[in-house]
Amino acid sequence: MNVQPDAIQVDSAADLALHLDRVRRHRSELRESVAAVDLALEAPIARGGMWRERVRAAMAELAHDFDDHVALTESPGGIYDRARHSAPRLSGRVERLLSEHRDLREAINGYLAVLEHGGTLADLPVFREELTVLMGRLVRHRQKGGDLVYEAYDVDLGGQG
Repeated sequence: MNVQPDAIQVDSAADLALHLDRVRRHRSELRESVAAVDLALEAPIARGGMWRERVRAAMAELAHDFDDHVALTESPGGIYDRARHSAPRLSGRVERLLSEHRDLREAINGYLAVLEHGGTLADLPVFREELTVLMGRLVRHRQKGGDLVYEAYDVDLGGQG
């Protein structure tokens, strides 16, 4: 799924319902990407190159899905934009989520670059710990986004997806 931010127009309640359905489906994809990274991180580091390649592949998919998440949620007329306009009290939370997008995207891409360009086996335990912390940050980001959507639209995006 490659979301084009300018292709999303949310003008009516029906448009919003369709957009929220897309968000819900994509949310599930992002959750699965985080779970795939977690699973790859659980493998024994002693496998060296195999471990690194498995984590790299999972991180590449996560980077793609996170970019789609950003495009979908930040689109003009999308959920964050509408939340800011329809529920101004949520503007600060929207801004914090947008800031997290920048920080998380930078971290994901930075770790992916390290995986693609090497590093020594001695670095891997620390690297795995840092990636585990990053996955926790992504989980909390999804939780905050789900809370925001519920408060703005009275829609539960679901914890399972």
